[in-house]
Amino acid sequence: MTSTRTTTVTWTMANARRMERQGLVAPTGPAPADVVDTLPAAHAQVMSAAELSIGLRMTGATRTDVRRALWTDRSLVKTYGPRGTVHLLPSAGLPLWTGALSAVPVGRGPFREGVRMTPEQTEAVLAAIADALTGAELTVDELSDAVVERTGAWAGDPVMPAFQGMWPRWRQVLHLAGHRGALCFAAGRGRKVTFARPEVVPLDGARALVALVRRYLHAYGPATPEHFAKWLAAPRGWAVDLFAGMAGRGEIEAVAYEGAPAWLVAGDTVFPEEPVRGVRLLPYFDAFLIASRPRESLFPGATYHRALAGGQAGNFPVLLIDGTVAGVWHQRRSGRRISVTVEPLSPLTAGQLRGLEEQVARVGEVLEGTPELTVGKVTVGAHA
Repeated sequence: MTSTRTTTVTWTMANARRMERQGLVAPTGPAPADVVDTLPAAHAQVMSAAELSIGLRMTGATRTDVRRALWTDRSLVKTYGPRGTVHLLPSAGLPLWTGALSAVPVGRGPFREGVRMTPEQTEAVLAAIADALTGAELTVDELSDAVVERTGAWAGDPVMPAFQGMWPRWRQVLHLAGHRGALCFAAGRGRKVTFARPEVVPLDGARALVALVRRYLHAYGPATPEHFAKWLAAPRGWAVDLFAGMAGRGEIEAVAYEGAPAWLVAGDTVFPEEPVRGVRLLPYFDAFLIASRPRESLFPGATYHRALAGGQAGNFPVLLIDGTVAGVWHQRRSGRRISVTVEPLSPLTAGQLRGLEEQVARVGEVLEGTPELTVGKVTVGAHA
């Protein structure tokens, strides 16, 4: 792609640069941690989707490479990241992430009076988690017993609605333990999830937040403080103040983006002149889908209703054609056989069908299976 320096940015230019920097035009790094570093975090609530997000941005990589980076090489860590959801992060970047996330203001939370913990109870539980996991790997039940033993029976009260039954009160701050660097996921004990305490010293919060804004804008700029706040699930006013401080120090600069002010890292104003071409498949909760704004431009026309769940991105795997969402897809595995159903919202050209077949073959490589493509209706609903 040819590039140009500009202070006026269109959606087409921004989208092309985001895809380029996200490894969706050409591979971005030789190792899974390098790829995740460009995202700059890979959503991992659905682990197979995280493996696909990373593997599809590399040449020849498989899910085994991602698992090795996570559990053997330890160049990746699985923990609670943006929005309090499970992510893969580069281990080398964990001091930055924990410093930044622990400095994000914490609101009252969604829980009603009588369920919600006080600030004092929150700090007691976080200290108990850190203490219990020092030098140990515990299942969630073992960790629960350890927290209750260190804090009191109130922490174990089953007051939080869960998928099947009720969770103990202390679990409402599990994600905050990840943000503080007191907890991360361990390899697991059979089918049981286990937790450990990472060896990390969080960076100073103010310095870490500035670094995180720079990484976010490098990947997704131009962007506004409101976009950043949504990406982190942080207060809007706090994000506005954060950006204003960085602008005052000359660390970020404003551009005109689709007719309105938005921000870039200072001096980072080179954009591709040509739009993205080609076909891509992206899995559940891919970072590019969640963070790219405005969402209406990435999900144009009928795709806004078909490929989003009430305006929320990531709940459907999507088909990208020429840089915008053009359909949805689903894969179902049985042994080594992977049935891939793709639902384009407009008829595919012969060239687009060939591109789709290549993408399906790559999905099979990453997931270490034999894929079979069907072009037709996807009947599976949105992921929760």
